[in-house]
Amino acid sequence: MADLHLGYAQYNLDVRREDFNRAFQEVVDKTIELKPDFMLIAGDLFQQARPSNVTLESAINNFRRLKDAGIAVLTVDGSHDSAPNVVTGTILNPLDSAGLLYYLPRHEGACWRNESCYVYGVPNFRTKRGTEEQLPAFLEKNKPTPNPSLFNIFLFHMAIDIPDMRPPGMEAEANPELIPKGFNYYAGGHIHIPNKGSLHGGLLVYSGCTETVNSDDAEIEKGFYHVEVDRKGVPTLHRIKLDTPRRFIVLDYDYTGLTPAKITEKAIQLVKEADEAGAVIVTVLKGMLPAEAGRGEVDFAKIRDAAEKALIVRPILRLRETEVPEEVIRSIFEGELKDLKTKAYEYFFQIFRERYAEQEAEKIARLAVKLIDPLVRGEETRVKEAMEEFLS
Repeated sequence: MADLHLGYAQYNLDVRREDFNRAFQEVVDKTIELKPDFMLIAGDLFQQARPSNVTLESAINNFRRLKDAGIAVLTVDGSHDSAPNVVTGTILNPLDSAGLLYYLPRHEGACWRNESCYVYGVPNFRTKRGTEEQLPAFLEKNKPTPNPSLFNIFLFHMAIDIPDMRPPGMEAEANPELIPKGFNYYAGGHIHIPNKGSLHGGLLVYSGCTETVNSDDAEIEKGFYHVEVDRKGVPTLHRIKLDTPRRFIVLDYDYTGLTPAKITEKAIQLVKEADEAGAVIVTVLKGMLPAEAGRGEVDFAKIRDAAEKALIVRPILRLRETEVPEEVIRSIFEGELKDLKTKAYEYFFQIFRERYAEQEAEKIARLAVKLIDPLVRGEETRVKEAMEEFLS
């Protein structure tokens, strides 16, 4: 399994934090019934690197149940629960020390063995650049040694650049060439949609998340895989469905051409028709607004208040204001040769001046250009510093 995101108080609702914990409890209940030799968690066990005491206590209780049942728990960290720095390390370290789980990258050879399996796990390096720079060094220091006489498992948390295995818009963090060969089963996390494929002659599996983390995976059946391996080393996957995840209803509607008042009216109608006890209703507002209409004119408060039985209504704003005319874009990018950042600034300025005063549009356009380089490099600290400087 992967991407449990324990402790995630989604939409600032404590009941959603409880939902994620409840899903893990169901996972543990069903795992104990299945009596496997061991459990694999492919990262993002926790939503944050420093989970709350309430979340930690709940996790400890469930891990103790697995330990009492004789089920080893093998883990790697993910992008959410990886070590924030070298000094503090990941929360998985003390859980490992307490004997509640086995954090593979911490141990000699980054591996675990029993009489029939060899399991090797790598830490998460957050970005594509970090993975390309640090994964080879980790593999060199902790050389993988898959054994042809055993069933060999590679545990990781990252999106591998393989067609049909990565959702649109998600950046791949590693090329297949970076991943070592010789494994029968590649158990992956980070991609929330369950998927199966092949890698280096082995089976590549993403188990998906156990609760809805964002609207993109809202309608995906939540669960985990029970893997049985025969004497010839052939794995068979059984999808174990979870019953506890909260019901999400996604209302994806194109409002192109409607005025903000009509958009508000239509969205309220859709919410009322979909209203269901305890559900999370996600209404996606997309499309192109009429000329001179602004996104801020849509009454989101009325849309959020339209349901009577749902847990919460969560509008997602994807409405676009009138586009920059094509001739303006062409004049910027097809004119005489200029520095690329200068062209980018002019393009951003044309967009922002439609909604803001000229002086403010100029400032925001400069910020947009300033963020390009650190965003591409994955330098989150520089991005935050630039944003904070702008806001102050």
